[in-house]
Amino acid sequence: MSRPSDHIDSPAPSTRESISQPKLGPIGYIRFFWRQLTSMRTALFLLLLLAIAAVPGSVFPQRSSDPNGVTQYFANNASAAPVLDKLQLFDVYTSAWFSAIYLLLFISLIGCVIPRTIHHAKALTSPPPKTPARLERLGSFSAFEIEADAAGSTLTSASAVDSGRAVLRRAGYRVKLFDGRGLDGPEFSASAERGYLRETGNLVFHISLIGILVAVGIGGGVGYTGNKVLVTGQAFANVRLTFDSFTKGRFFTDSDLQPYRLKLDKFAVNYEEKNRNALGQPIDYTADVTTFDASGTATKAVIKVNDPLRIGGNNVYLLGNGYAPWITVKNPAGKTVYSEPVPFLAQDANLTSLGIIKVPDGLASQVGMRAFFYPTANENADGVLGSVYPDLRNPVLSLVVFTGDLGINAGVPKSVYVLDTDKMTPLAGPGTADGTMALRLKPGESAQIPGGLGSVTFENKAPASDGADLSQSVQRFASFDVHRDPTQGWVLFFAITVLAGLLTSLFIPRRRLWIKVVELAGGRLRIEYAGLARGEDPTLDAAVAAIAQRHSQQLGLRLNS
Repeated sequence: MSRPSDHIDSPAPSTRESISQPKLGPIGYIRFFWRQLTSMRTALFLLLLLAIAAVPGSVFPQRSSDPNGVTQYFANNASAAPVLDKLQLFDVYTSAWFSAIYLLLFISLIGCVIPRTIHHAKALTSPPPKTPARLERLGSFSAFEIEADAAGSTLTSASAVDSGRAVLRRAGYRVKLFDGRGLDGPEFSASAERGYLRETGNLVFHISLIGILVAVGIGGGVGYTGNKVLVTGQAFANVRLTFDSFTKGRFFTDSDLQPYRLKLDKFAVNYEEKNRNALGQPIDYTADVTTFDASGTATKAVIKVNDPLRIGGNNVYLLGNGYAPWITVKNPAGKTVYSEPVPFLAQDANLTSLGIIKVPDGLASQVGMRAFFYPTANENADGVLGSVYPDLRNPVLSLVVFTGDLGINAGVPKSVYVLDTDKMTPLAGPGTADGTMALRLKPGESAQIPGGLGSVTFENKAPASDGADLSQSVQRFASFDVHRDPTQGWVLFFAITVLAGLLTSLFIPRRRLWIKVVELAGGRLRIEYAGLARGEDPTLDAAVAAIAQRHSQQLGLRLNS
């Protein structure tokens, strides 16, 4: 094939001059890195990185929530713990590297949203674009020709388009009219668009995400969470030192604690007793409490699961529960050296429970007891006890007794639910030299501690006149979570707007429609309809057909395709 006479070959690659790229300079590099940081791809990457960075917080104990666990980790891993501490793995959520990821995610999200918001605001105030010259090239298109006097009176292209504008506006479109001369003659058209609410929903979604992060951050800084275990009859005041555990925000001060007291009057559990397939399953938990405000005014209240008590700016939630047998230890002379209810931790669905009793003073040596409580005790053929029902039907307390060093004199915090027996000698139960069995007691019974150290009594707290009624022989405890978060209302608001924005961005289509009327020779008019969607819109063809149908009805025409 011959080449044109004016054809010039491009120079060979080897002879081309090297491409000289402009230098970015300091401002250029800053702009480049800013655009990379504020891209949606970077925001998604930082969100994934934040989730990964939070994993060590669930692997290693954290000082903010489990200081005793951190101390124990240092004791068990003397060589590795200091290295991990330098990496801030015991303070993950306040570490420098976690905070850096968190702040970069904030900046990235804000940098993404602000330019899009400005661009969207400009788009909302901009008129619809000019009608394309060839609507038939669009995917959704239909057209027909009519006589100008088909409606019984003279119909002009301008009046037909003006009628189409009314139809489009009733359908929720923004409309602008255009006139001029097209390829086939004079023409009038209406350009319409709708669906900007889709982008608005998208922006609301992202802004609400930022709002949730800000609200959670502020709430975590000024809020606090405290846990308190109360045995029936006990009370606690809203003072920091009275909580069993307390986690405060960075900006919390003790003055944020509003004065009040709460007393646990009664704790009741209803168990399933009719359905054999669910026998013993808890149906309802009820904590009857009395609250006292700063003036001492008493108010009765009820706390249930998922039904917290609102008091003093706090939400008081009912969490765990269990039994708290009252244990009394006396020395050989009969003097009481220990007497209090001991919360036991449930080990199974039938509330077989484990408790630890530590008697550091008052006896010839320190005594520790690992106790098992069985609400409805049943002994199998091997002589092993177990509970077959969670309610008090046959309560039995089994005590494994040790003597020696409890390990509490060194000043290292010890969990009240753990008994370190490394430096202790068993007196009753497994491991004893003479095979002494564990002590078994029922409510109201006492037993001598081997070695002549004294006696231990399983107190029966039921009134003497009701001695046969076991339902009150052992007290119960309830665990309460006291939570203060002044921003939880904002979190709820932003969560609702996140959902609303997401649904809006998913289900509202963004589309443009056009109606064009072209004046043809012989006084005929050609009316064209076309549509274009931004993204996938399976209903676009139906929308164009519906507008065409409504427009024809508005004109009162019988159309020939």
